[in-house]
Amino acid sequence: MESTTQQVATVEQAVELGLREDEFEMIKGILGRTPNFTETAVYSVMWSEHCSYKNSIFWLKQLPKDGPHMLVKAGEENAGLVDLGEGIGCVFKIESHNHPSALEPYQGAATGVGGINRDIFTMGARPIAQLNSLRFGNIERDRTKWLVKGVVKGIGDYGNSFGIPIVGGEVFFDDSYNTNPLVNAFSAGIIDPSKMISATSAGPGNPVFIVGSSTGKDGIAGAAFASKDITEDSADDLPSVQVGDPFMEKLLLEATMELAETDAVVGMQDMGAAGITCSSCEMSAAGENVGMDIHLDKVPTRQENMLPYEILLSESQERMLVVVHKGKEQIVKDIFDKWDLHAEEIGVVTEGGQVRYFMNGEIVGDVPAESLVLGGGAPVYEREYKEPAYYQEYKKFNIDDVKQPDDLREVAFSLLQHPNIASKRWVYEQYDSMVGTKNMATNRPADAGIVNIKGTDRALAMTVDCNSRYVNADPHVGTMIAVSEAARNITVAGGEPSAITNCLNFGNPYNPESYWQFVGAIKGMSDACRKFETPVTGGNVSFYNQTVKDGVEVPVFPTPTIGMIGVVSDKSKIMTLDFKYKGDLIFILGQSHDDIGSSEYVASYHGIKETPAPYFNLEEEYALHQVVKGLIQNQHINAAHDISDGGLFVALTEMAMPNGLGFDIVTDSEVREDAFLFGEGQGRVVVTVNEDQEDEFLEYMMNSGISFTLLGHVTKGKMMVDDEHFGFIEEARKLYESGLAKHLEN
Repeated sequence: MESTTQQVATVEQAVELGLREDEFEMIKGILGRTPNFTETAVYSVMWSEHCSYKNSIFWLKQLPKDGPHMLVKAGEENAGLVDLGEGIGCVFKIESHNHPSALEPYQGAATGVGGINRDIFTMGARPIAQLNSLRFGNIERDRTKWLVKGVVKGIGDYGNSFGIPIVGGEVFFDDSYNTNPLVNAFSAGIIDPSKMISATSAGPGNPVFIVGSSTGKDGIAGAAFASKDITEDSADDLPSVQVGDPFMEKLLLEATMELAETDAVVGMQDMGAAGITCSSCEMSAAGENVGMDIHLDKVPTRQENMLPYEILLSESQERMLVVVHKGKEQIVKDIFDKWDLHAEEIGVVTEGGQVRYFMNGEIVGDVPAESLVLGGGAPVYEREYKEPAYYQEYKKFNIDDVKQPDDLREVAFSLLQHPNIASKRWVYEQYDSMVGTKNMATNRPADAGIVNIKGTDRALAMTVDCNSRYVNADPHVGTMIAVSEAARNITVAGGEPSAITNCLNFGNPYNPESYWQFVGAIKGMSDACRKFETPVTGGNVSFYNQTVKDGVEVPVFPTPTIGMIGVVSDKSKIMTLDFKYKGDLIFILGQSHDDIGSSEYVASYHGIKETPAPYFNLEEEYALHQVVKGLIQNQHINAAHDISDGGLFVALTEMAMPNGLGFDIVTDSEVREDAFLFGEGQGRVVVTVNEDQEDEFLEYMMNSGISFTLLGHVTKGKMMVDDEHFGFIEEARKLYESGLAKHLEN
């Protein structure tokens, strides 16, 4: 293989590496010659969907980027940066590690956590909290159980060892994820915005360092691998799965934080997808008319005789590329030596836009950086899309065709123990949510994760949300709901939604029906983000999440995961979801409808999959949020919880369980009882009001223009609906808390 590295590449090799024939011709035109094998390998990873977004960038550019809190916009740096006030910034991002996790769940998930945290601290921010959004197939399948256990352990082991708390997340099961699970990792960090480190190169003559771990053969061509179908033969690609070391990452974090306090750094970038190739090209392209000369033989390696393309494409973890001010090299060396990490000078910034790679003095690659990067010379495609036939079929659903069950209590208890609704305790008990002592929601349950910003009156609220069943039913509406639910979770916890990051998980972009789902989701996200003034700061696109079996392509549910942050300006007004006192009044804010579309109730209890997205109105949703903010600020309520998966009954039970209380409610005679209790129509929040607050609450609501209804009151421990005894809360708790574990532990 070594002898072919410098030979002129063939079109067959290019296709084998993941390029298309016409793209190979484009490369020849850019270079004015036929590339060698190493150069072709470089283009194959940089022009992969994972790095170039070639099939999505046209639509991504239409997402809103401006908002009242923005400091760094989408595409400008490794992650977004928003202003939290009081001279504090928040750097945050979400990314996928789906394909690696499908084959090697432990390392795939662990390195996803490591990679997203590096994106945060590479900018000079200290990570303070993590979230994750996980999707798996049928929980009865042995492979699903193996994937769940591996992914959860990988996230827990890496996050716990690294020392950053996981403060929330979501887990969802559906047959569409049987082959291709989704593992989306979110991280947020705090920074003094004036000390941000940019992922930019500058200053010809400045030295270039690789810092952190050694480079090995793990993860080679991982970016290209992430742009492939998962098939029965994908296990043969296992070298594409990286291996992480959280203790090394912890050292790298501390060294980076120390380095950020010096004046030695010009720019720095994490080595994630495409490794040295990506960081050297992207940093050069981000500068003004600069390139790099990189000497690959100076890169510390784990194996002997690694070929140039292996060093370039390796995705070994815990590494970063740093451009240093000339004359300040010793500062960098001393800091990384103190933390027992590599800090090797491997190159120099050059004038002009070429990035040249050398091996033992011989040039092995010479490419213009601009031609490789997003927004530069990388190809941009506008794919064909068309509405799938199922979309109109789903709309034909009529609730009158579904007979209401005679025993609604039996329905309620079946939902409480369903894996999509039941407690995720089995998962989160494997995570250390208290490390770092900043988590404010461990014993004070809220709809969003709340993290203390020490030394201020402020806290950071964060959440990840997406009901992919809704998005499958209607991509535009379903994605508006995902953004709105994220905003609702932050609002009812006492926060002000600020900005989002997204992880766009879809099927094959060359499939017009899959691409139609993607386009619809982008449009829905744009509409909702503009309404809530929550701009998109970045994220990633993960296509090719589907199974190809016997020649038939089966995509996962389209899953545009929304990671949102918000600011709690007054920590004393954090709102929790738990019932506080027996006798408190229970109100529902927002209008209920005869709607069971895409609910867990209709999908799992009745087994009806072909239904539209639930009721949603963006204007009503927005107005509700403003009213909830006022109620919290004026201290008219003492608990708040949004109605989402499982409907009203599940929301009430979740509010009752923390303090062992119960509820006695009356349903709305104008709405079907099953729809009222288990429907998932949007724009509704449950609040509780102490009798001493009732007059002020009623006056406020009468002036709000928002529909509100007295449901009933908080009881000692019984669950009563329309004078029917549904059971005791402790009975419900046992089913709710064991619902997931009983599937995974047998």
